[in-house]
Amino acid sequence: MADITDRDNAIIMETTKGRVVIELFPDLAPGHVGRIKELAREGAYDGVVFHRVIEGFMAQTGDVKFGKSGGRNFDPSRAGMGGSDKPDLKAEFSNMNHARGTCSMARSQNPNSANSQFFICFDDASFLNRQYSVWGQVIEGMENVDNIKRGEPVKDPDRIVSMKVAADVEA
Repeated sequence: MADITDRDNAIIMETTKGRVVIELFPDLAPGHVGRIKELAREGAYDGVVFHRVIEGFMAQTGDVKFGKSGGRNFDPSRAGMGGSDKPDLKAEFSNMNHARGTCSMARSQNPNSANSQFFICFDDASFLNRQYSVWGQVIEGMENVDNIKRGEPVKDPDRIVSMKVAADVEA
């Protein structure tokens, strides 16, 4: 496993394609990092599908309302239209480049509408810089992200099996 120096600022995401470890950037986006950790600790992301996966661009997930397989509101046709029951977040845009492995929050046209959905960049997406809140970077398992099924929407989508703060998982 990756050498995680700060286990309270790392996420371990088990997916149907394998483990992905994400380093969190609390100095860059404290509100977004706080939300990701809060939802992970609640188990909100467990079972959530990757509903929008575009070759050469990104894999999007995190719709804890309509995208949680086995959840009471699970609706694959609506996955991507929901969030959590928590308030939307104020934008925390930065100069961080949306490079391969960057984790950033999804949102609507309103810059302050990020809630629970996020995406992981497959390749450089610098055209998103200063428009989306970057909160982390994949430090292990990018090959597993690369293997997530593509589609818009995805037929028989891959999903997050579990997502936990590394400090909450035995090393």
